[in-house]
Amino acid sequence: MLEIKGLSYHVSDDAGDKDILSGIDLEIKDGAFIVVTGPNGGGKTTLAKAIMGLVQPTAGSIVFDGTELMGKSVTERARLGVCYGFQQPPRFKGLQVTELLSIAAGRKLSANECCAYLTKVGLCTEDYLDREIDTSLSGGEVKRIEIASLLARNAKLMIFDEPEAGIDLWSFVRLTQTFESLHKRSDSTIIVISHQERIIRLADEVVLVAGGKVAARGSFDDIMPLMDMQDMTCALKEA
Repeated sequence: MLEIKGLSYHVSDDAGDKDILSGIDLEIKDGAFIVVTGPNGGGKTTLAKAIMGLVQPTAGSIVFDGTELMGKSVTERARLGVCYGFQQPPRFKGLQVTELLSIAAGRKLSANECCAYLTKVGLCTEDYLDREIDTSLSGGEVKRIEIASLLARNAKLMIFDEPEAGIDLWSFVRLTQTFESLHKRSDSTIIVISHQERIIRLADEVVLVAGGKVAARGSFDDIMPLMDMQDMTCALKEA
């Protein structure tokens, strides 16, 4: 279980003081598929980065599987099974897909093992085993390979920050199918930061974050009336 209590993140710069996160309380059960949505600038990505350790909150607690994560490095959190998928996954010219998966697994994987991970994310394995992770791959392909690497890592908690960013419609459809399949076949807990209705509909539960706080949580039908789905920004409607 992931337990977040009183999580706050305060920054000070030339523009003044600002609370990015303001006392967030959130519990997520093992194996759940959660989508965090809300208006731009509401704190969604900061929350995700705080869980992974990419930003250091100024107050609060993050406990995963009974272990306090506050004060632990990104590497220590990864060893505990917490993994993060970026909006724009990095590309590595000269590094083959099989090599990336082996690095993620911490050992040299056989071709059959690599095929198994790639199959789970809907990629034709014969075409990808020896491909380099460079600009020859589309944005959707790179993102699905990133998901395969998280599977090879045996991640217990997978966090994805706006995975729909920068990919075409066909790749987006395949990506949503990958998430749907992953949730059915994996025991991992999945947290996705997203504005896209099709991804939001996949969630067991939707968490609406606005103004640095959890504004609401519930099913898609519960949260739908609170969001402006017409322009897909999930901005809170004015009362």
